[in-house]
Amino acid sequence: MNYVKTALLLAAMTGLFLAIGYLLGGEAGMLIAFALAAAMNLFAYWNSDKMLLRMHGARQVDWRSAPGLYGLVQQLSENAGLPMPKVYLIDTEQPNAFATGRNPENAAVAVTRGLMQRLTSEELAGVLAHELAHIRNRDTLIMTVTATIAGAVGMLSQFALFFGGSRNNPLGLIGMLLVMFLAPLAAMLVQMAISRTREYAADRGGAEICGQPLWLADALAKIERAARGIENHSAEANPATAHLFIVNPLNGHRMDGLFTTHPSTENRIRRLREMVGDAAPAPRPTGPWG
Repeated sequence: MNYVKTALLLAAMTGLFLAIGYLLGGEAGMLIAFALAAAMNLFAYWNSDKMLLRMHGARQVDWRSAPGLYGLVQQLSENAGLPMPKVYLIDTEQPNAFATGRNPENAAVAVTRGLMQRLTSEELAGVLAHELAHIRNRDTLIMTVTATIAGAVGMLSQFALFFGGSRNNPLGLIGMLLVMFLAPLAAMLVQMAISRTREYAADRGGAEICGQPLWLADALAKIERAARGIENHSAEANPATAHLFIVNPLNGHRMDGLFTTHPSTENRIRRLREMVGDAAPAPRPTGPWG
């Protein structure tokens, strides 16, 4: 059901973009919008992971530089049936993590220094399993596409603001105003709905990969408490990437409403605790994970 909902939301986002092109320039505008969306998504498909990691100052690590982290990712990747992703460390105190990459064969997992310092080995395993679930579900590509189209919607709305549409605009001034004010809002709502849907699915998938839903539940509670008081400077400078993190890295956005990129942590923890009765016991991870 989650995949059907995501597909419908992606279709709505694409349809919105094409509708904006039509409002601005009629059929010709719709064709231009389609070509623009295709070009932007093609660029994002090949380059979004590198851009995202660079934005957050992520540093790649390996078995020698971070044996505990690398070994745990390797173990969980085997559990998930995934190729070993690249592993990155972000030098910030706020505990958080995200995954990126166009497919499982070209994926990366990034965690912050604060996450490594504040979580137990079990909690860290839960977070990494959540990120690997995003990779397995190909959410990293889905979220890149939605972010790219949402950005393009905003750009077209600026065209309406500065150029006032064209003679081919079938709704005239009304159409221009709709594009300027309602289209960016609609794109934001669709993007957030997709993000929340995929977070719930990754929570469930992550619990299955590590075998213990409570590991992730405990980690989410700890990350949420810490994130409230610790600023993530790179995320604040690039708020469009906030939806990729396991917990919203931006201060002051913790309500489970229309204008949040993540479900409330309380709701996520409740769902994970409901899985405990169905979860198979998993061995405690062993090794120098600290």
